[in-house]
Amino acid sequence: MQITHLGHACLLVEVGDQRILIDPGSFSSFEDVDGLTAVVVTHQHADHLDPERGGALLAANPEARVLMEAETAATVADSGYADRVEVLGAGSTVELGSGEGAVTLTGVGERHADNHPYVPRVGNTGVVVRAAGEPVLYHPGDALDGEPGEVDLLAVPVSAPWGKVAEAIAFVRRLAPARGIVPIHDGLLNDRGRAMYLTHIGDFGAEGGVEVLDLRGAGATTV
Repeated sequence: MQITHLGHACLLVEVGDQRILIDPGSFSSFEDVDGLTAVVVTHQHADHLDPERGGALLAANPEARVLMEAETAATVADSGYADRVEVLGAGSTVELGSGEGAVTLTGVGERHADNHPYVPRVGNTGVVVRAAGEPVLYHPGDALDGEPGEVDLLAVPVSAPWGKVAEAIAFVRRLAPARGIVPIHDGLLNDRGRAMYLTHIGDFGAEGGVEVLDLRGAGATTV
């Protein structure tokens, strides 16, 4: 498995014979990404699905399956790519490819984390990526209550209007990823603030600490 962090919550996952892009939002850089077999969107917020660049991304990747949480799918009904959208719901699975290069995507969860009373909660379905002989990766979108089962790599939202570091630490401790965590949702932080968050989560995400696989700016990284 290779993972490229393209900024904020956007990950390019290359595993088996598949190239999967998760959450191409407004804080992320994905203009040159092509050859995709799937695009997964966990929820409708612009930092996870850029309404201005989403159409161009999908036009550049005409063979990619487009998998979205149900409410998100409804928001793009008037887009030029609505006929390509498939709903990825909680507990549902999608098979990409076949044979040794096949990948299974599984939806996890239904609701976005609670911001505050003045912002309505929206749907949110995270995704587990599985392929034979490869690490199991869970990208939760914007929710910390999902139940993905045993995972090797856990994408962890580092900073958000709806989150605090204590909740991120509890999330990591609860799911106890076997390999470590991949920081995401960090586009609101400067470098010093981000480093502080990663130190807290890494040092206290498990007894004795948890490995932090910081992929920001690292390019495609084999994990």
